[in-house]
Amino acid sequence: MRPIRPTLAAASMAAVLALAATACGPSEDNAGDKPSAPASQSADGKITIPDDLKDRLKERGIDLDKWKNGEWKNWDKDKWLREAQDFVNPIIEDLWDPDRMRDADKPPEKPVDNDISGDEGVTDPAPAPVDAQAVKAPYHANAAEAGKVFFDGPQGSMVCSATVVKDPANPGKSNMVWTAGHCVHAGKSGGWYRNIAFVPSYNDGAKETAELEKAPKEEIAPYGVWWGDWAQTSDQWISQGAATGGQGAAYDFAVIHVTPEKGGNGKSLEETVGSALPVDFNAPAVPKIANMTATGYPAAPPYDGQKLFQCADKPGRLSLNADEPTMYRIGCTMTGGSSGGGWVAQGQDGKPALVSNTSIGPVTAGWLAGPRLGKDAEGVYDAVSKKFAGQ
Repeated sequence: MRPIRPTLAAASMAAVLALAATACGPSEDNAGDKPSAPASQSADGKITIPDDLKDRLKERGIDLDKWKNGEWKNWDKDKWLREAQDFVNPIIEDLWDPDRMRDADKPPEKPVDNDISGDEGVTDPAPAPVDAQAVKAPYHANAAEAGKVFFDGPQGSMVCSATVVKDPANPGKSNMVWTAGHCVHAGKSGGWYRNIAFVPSYNDGAKETAELEKAPKEEIAPYGVWWGDWAQTSDQWISQGAATGGQGAAYDFAVIHVTPEKGGNGKSLEETVGSALPVDFNAPAVPKIANMTATGYPAAPPYDGQKLFQCADKPGRLSLNADEPTMYRIGCTMTGGSSGGGWVAQGQDGKPALVSNTSIGPVTAGWLAGPRLGKDAEGVYDAVSKKFAGQ
């Protein structure tokens, strides 16, 4: 297959869609790689780090108190935790204040245009662009499961989009969020991103950027800031994923388990926002899907990352590698920052379900592609659910 030339990394630079995914943790297929116990939350909302993880971090010269006081900004290779079992994301209260959230939407470096001609496998003609439509405010009334992910990487603060999904082990009380792998982990060239947090219904009132500069946090994050206390993605993303070129894109998915920044009121994320989507790991093949809707917070021009948009289109197929699952592709003008946002279609039971997430797209916009979720994605999802069963 002729390699794809770079698109832009949607997550990291918050402007264009990355052609790669980021691996969060081992799937059930990797039974020999046992992750440590997840961080747990104490009554005051602080995340408690398991002793075995503390010991491993100590061996790497990482002191969690220093970490929370600024050591997290150290991106030296030895300090950039990479392995699935080394995920750590201690809460730093008020780190994501309104100004920092608003300023996280940074444009990327000038990208090289994308060319997918010559790819092997089943690829349909590129779809016609579909103009993204603004979601009607308040977002909570029209897309309650949608939200925005904030995180830090070596280049600074970055953004993605995400979706509240159901948790089989905690019916009606899910704290699980679905996003792209490249929104939590840098893939083959790096490790876990830091200070990962989810804000459901970000800018719920669809305020203009100038208005947000004076808006209180309660308007920007009306349902609170939820920190990731565990994240997991495909092994393929961790080993293959890259910010450009499409490597690992067919496995570019992740699940984040979240906890409220300041302890919350005892309610789960699902109870707080009032909704969560089921995930369909046996979605119909492209010819049987009449329509898919992608949702996200695009941040590259002409968008600024502050408002929620959607695209609806009949999907086609995109194959980047004949040895990997063929991806879904739709026409859509959303840009980077919409990465990780959920794709919804009619599930096997006829009800709306999450069937993919935004992964890649050309620098020139016009279309988006997302992975078709199968056993690898289900393994990640089930592993996170079981890890927090009964909690």
